[in-house]
Amino acid sequence: MIKNDKINDAYKTISEVTKELDLIDKKTGVLQTHTIRFWEKQFKQIKPQVRAGNRRYYSNKDIQVIKFIKFLLKEKGMTIDGVKKILSNKNTSLDDNISLGVYNHNQKRANIIKNKIKNISKIVEDLKNLK
Repeated sequence: MIKNDKINDAYKTISEVTKELDLIDKKTGVLQTHTIRFWEKQFKQIKPQVRAGNRRYYSNKDIQVIKFIKFLLKEKGMTIDGVKKILSNKNTSLDDNISLGVYNHNQKRANIIKNKIKNISKIVEDLKNLK
């Protein structure tokens, strides 16, 4: 059976990475590949292979780094300098930083969901008491 999807270990183009990270202009639908190119210049940890025609190919590790950078910049609201400090921290590895970031993000989402469930439960209880 042949799959249309690339194997997980395959390198991806900048367009594929941009789509995966949802870096798409919401109004025009244009891929924001320039964002990834800018981050490449800012963060030495992103090292795509550049092949013929100046085409960039990103490994899974590159993609994980880019996802982590996006998370810190877009969701945590950090500055580029702040992200650089985290990525260059000698006391923790990049993999540790990424894992911690994903864990913290998941914890935050879990807490938000728990609070929403509590609020909904309270509303349901209040509605029951109205009867």
